[in-house]
Amino acid sequence: MQERRLSRLAFSTLFAVTLATALGNLGLVTVLPAIGRALRIPDALVACIFSLSALAWAVTSPLWARVSDRRGRKPMMLVGLCGFIASMAGCGLVVLAGLHGLASALPLFLAFTVVRCSYGLFGSAAGTAAQAYVADHSQGHARVRALSALAGALSLGTIVGPTIAPFLVLPPFGLAGPMFGFALMGVVLLVLVAVALRADRPILAAGAPAIAQSGLWRDPLLRTLLLQGLVVASAQAINTYTLGFAIIDASRLPAIEAQKLIGIALSIGAASSLVAQLGVVNVLKPSPITMLRWGAAMVVIGNVVALGGGGHGALFAGYALASFGYGLARPGFSSLLSLALGAERQGAAAGAVSMIAGASITLPPIIAVACYQLWWGAPFFLAASSCAIVLLSALRTAPLFPVSD
Repeated sequence: MQERRLSRLAFSTLFAVTLATALGNLGLVTVLPAIGRALRIPDALVACIFSLSALAWAVTSPLWARVSDRRGRKPMMLVGLCGFIASMAGCGLVVLAGLHGLASALPLFLAFTVVRCSYGLFGSAAGTAAQAYVADHSQGHARVRALSALAGALSLGTIVGPTIAPFLVLPPFGLAGPMFGFALMGVVLLVLVAVALRADRPILAAGAPAIAQSGLWRDPLLRTLLLQGLVVASAQAINTYTLGFAIIDASRLPAIEAQKLIGIALSIGAASSLVAQLGVVNVLKPSPITMLRWGAAMVVIGNVVALGGGGHGALFAGYALASFGYGLARPGFSSLLSLALGAERQGAAAGAVSMIAGASITLPPIIAVACYQLWWGAPFFLAASSCAIVLLSALRTAPLFPVSD
């Protein structure tokens, strides 16, 4: 029987891993447009790099979850961190080669895509294992708080990453500097996990049949919850990836001048999520179903505010309200799924959550941007209407799950 208590050192280590990977990924997002322009890679291809990596993440997350059931969570975190380090260092080398004129745009794009997808393939092992480790060593509302805090680490990374990335653009590496800096940070974390995190016993003994993650989708009640989580995550991707276009058009500023407003809006949204995940959950101690319901409701309200306001001030306010809602709804969903399953299926639960996170940023942002070209309010309408359906569904079906309200 595994020890159910999550030590402060273990949680701090998991928090640091989650924060650092989010920080590195969002930092890379910040400098990637400038990298694309410097290497003469078309903007559309730059966007494809992250979509393909997200697809790889979605596909491999359930696979790493099953491996972690057999091998333990700690080894998979080490694998994921190695993927993070290799991807960041590899991207830095590709950018450095491009800046020195060693290759043309197409080979650079292909190399960048392959190296970045290595993070989706292997880096997903760390996030999946971190959530499963928390679930293995906590119960009840302690698990809810811990999973919400991990989500808070992601939100904090979205604030810190874009803030520090520009300061890492230093000679002699130039635009490759942030990637080398994040790779070095990954090495430090790799050592930290290896030394500070206690090894855990595998959930499945050698030779035991694997627990199929697809079984979650065959259960009608679990399938409903998974679909709710997928819709909420997709709505957040729609809001995040179209916000910049909406602010540029609403402010009527040139794209370069509007960049500051976009950065401020994204930071406000991340801070709003952080308040929900690290503040509200710890102080008010809402149940997971309450988090999902109120989160979905706040997303609807936020998108209605953005849709009805018209100016960039309404976009700021609406995005902040919606982000607060996502900060409640997403950890509420992951906590519900975790608590609804037994100890032997926590790897499958973590794999499903991680898969949904990756799948939500593949097609939904592309569809939303295409709809935005037809009508500026389309993304807000899509996010509001889809989360309204989630709210109605949660009010009707969530109490059927074996999780107390």
